[in-house]
Amino acid sequence: MNSNNLDQLTTQRKGKGSSSFLSDTLCYCRHPVHLVSISFFLAVTSLSISLGVKAQTNSAKGSRIESMADVIPYIDGRPAAHYRLQARDHGIVLRYGTGPDRCDYLGARDVWVYEFDDIYYMHYDGAGPKGWLVCLATSKDLVHWKAQGPVLNLGKPGSDDSRSASYGTVYHDGAKWYMFYLGTPQVTPAPYFIPGFPYLTMEAESSSPIGPWKKLYDITPFKTKHRSYYSGSASPGYIIKIGNEFRMLFSASTTNPIMRTLSYARSTSLEKPWVVDKKPLLPPREQVENSSVYYQYDDSTWFVFTDHVGMTGQLEYTDAIWVYWTKNLNYVNPKNKAVVLDSSNCNWSKIIGLPSVIKVGNKLAIFYDGNDTGTIPAGFASHMRRDIGLAWLQLPIELPK
Repeated sequence: MNSNNLDQLTTQRKGKGSSSFLSDTLCYCRHPVHLVSISFFLAVTSLSISLGVKAQTNSAKGSRIESMADVIPYIDGRPAAHYRLQARDHGIVLRYGTGPDRCDYLGARDVWVYEFDDIYYMHYDGAGPKGWLVCLATSKDLVHWKAQGPVLNLGKPGSDDSRSASYGTVYHDGAKWYMFYLGTPQVTPAPYFIPGFPYLTMEAESSSPIGPWKKLYDITPFKTKHRSYYSGSASPGYIIKIGNEFRMLFSASTTNPIMRTLSYARSTSLEKPWVVDKKPLLPPREQVENSSVYYQYDDSTWFVFTDHVGMTGQLEYTDAIWVYWTKNLNYVNPKNKAVVLDSSNCNWSKIIGLPSVIKVGNKLAIFYDGNDTGTIPAGFASHMRRDIGLAWLQLPIELPK
């Protein structure tokens, strides 16, 4: 769909109620609360939940994207954000090591949250005895979570998910549930089993958000491509449905050097292969990965939340959640980005893992992962012993003047 068609679609739908707009036009899958289909939109089912969280007492005026007076450049020259959209941190809501059968005894991270029938579902990567697997936790209020255990197992030896079946994003088409998850045959040695390239998008289906999930090995959504901007990673992302087209805002990267970005894969069916765009949505020098999307109806603005990879010394690590904004899904100006959460406003971690956002009333919940040791562990340990945190943004989001 070209930009003109998209603009026309938005104009036609603007006068309808939100439930109609979401159900027959836009569905989101992936990080934001992803209500049915992880759609943050659907997630806005007239919930008037009293969470009793101090971080929710923000001003009713909303949140403003503001210019930063002092921007500290990265030592290797990767672009920095010149704006800030200040989130309020609540802190840890799910600690690693609380899942059954030691499923997350070495860490809980890479979260995906959605809502269905007044229950919130959280997929997260549980680092357990066999490796990293998609695990499930449930909640009634977004703050108190009960870990339920793994919902996927490792594939057979030689399969693309033989060493990890992790990062599970979910989409509901109204009848069936689809999970797009990260598979890889490469991991680091025991006990960490950290997934390594290639990061591949694989698919499973279920009749229920709690499973059981059936892997669809006969469907290959898309794979990495040699000598392309997605030669190392082509891993799952947020799904946006516009008309008859599904767009997955997936995470892409090269291998040497590792340059990270977001791009679209497109399909007319959730059970057919996807076609990857020839060019990424953002320049790889932005060094961002993973996506979670929020659409603000009042001013027809899309907000793409993503985690940024920064540097300390020679160590690359996820140092912040950024947000890009645009009124045209086909184009994002890389200058239109703001820091949402980093070590300056997160009250427990210097590491800020990938975001999943969900709208609740007049607030946006932002889930992420971090490490509460107070320092950034060296080497492989920086990926482990993560807990899952929650931060809040008061809506609406006001664009800079």
